[in-house]
Amino acid sequence: MSAPVVEVRGLSKRFKGNVLAVDDFSFSVEAGQICGMLGPNGAGKTTTLRVLLGLVHPTAGDAYLFGERVRPSSPLLYRVGALIETAAFVPHLSGLTNLRLWWESGGARRADADFDGALAIAGLGDAINRKVKTYSQGMRQRLGLARVLLGRPEVLVLDEPTNGLDPGEMREVRQLVRRAADEGATVLFSSHILAEVEQICTHAVVMDRGRLVAAGSVSDLVGASGAVYLEVDDVARAEQVLKDLPIVKRIEHEAPGLSVGMNGGKRSELVSALVRAGVGVETVTSRHRLEDAFLGMVEGDN
Repeated sequence: MSAPVVEVRGLSKRFKGNVLAVDDFSFSVEAGQICGMLGPNGAGKTTTLRVLLGLVHPTAGDAYLFGERVRPSSPLLYRVGALIETAAFVPHLSGLTNLRLWWESGGARRADADFDGALAIAGLGDAINRKVKTYSQGMRQRLGLARVLLGRPEVLVLDEPTNGLDPGEMREVRQLVRRAADEGATVLFSSHILAEVEQICTHAVVMDRGRLVAAGSVSDLVGASGAVYLEVDDVARAEQVLKDLPIVKRIEHEAPGLSVGMNGGKRSELVSALVRAGVGVETVTSRHRLEDAFLGMVEGDN
């Protein structure tokens, strides 16, 4: 079998002040996957990506690209397009001029850059000829993604690509990521937005406080946990009954009913317990969402 396109083995990173940002973290991404690295702010996502790109030296463990260990300035990194934090541009120049100057500053020939392909995926249209200072934040982010696509990268590594964008701009960037994947790129990006990962990713890696919580296909992770929405005739009594059941992970009020996070078990067990307690059950709806799975995983890891 071929090696994973991206792999991290036993990665740990400790900063000054004995701050442990990443703790024995391992995961892999296969060719063609869109993998979301999911976790709350401060989980260690950006640090992991920086190690993968040779920007930060690990305290322990290693990162691999295409089966080879990553070193600073490794030739492997020419096969990777990366956007860490916000892309910066010269504001009084056009988007296209910014792209051309950036490409040529590395000593590469303009003819070797895939301007047409990058701009087609970014979808900026005629705006590419306008000055960058007239761009919205979302357009700047799309220009940044176009920049990392110029070299036809086999892997895209993106750190919170929709951070700070409004809902419309977030949607545009998500569509851009999908288009890049459709063109053959393997994508790894970090996010703390669960809905974002659920919408566009084939796989996800969940981390919390620098440690691996879970990894797998999004469908498997969602199926590993779930929630049930209940409408009953006595919400207060239902909450009292449900909170004592071992299969109940959490209970949230969601008017007019309750959202019940489950840790295994069946919906019928909830209904049976309520009926035995004299609570009338009017509606039972199963919900399987990445949000429910994520909260269950992180809470279980605490």
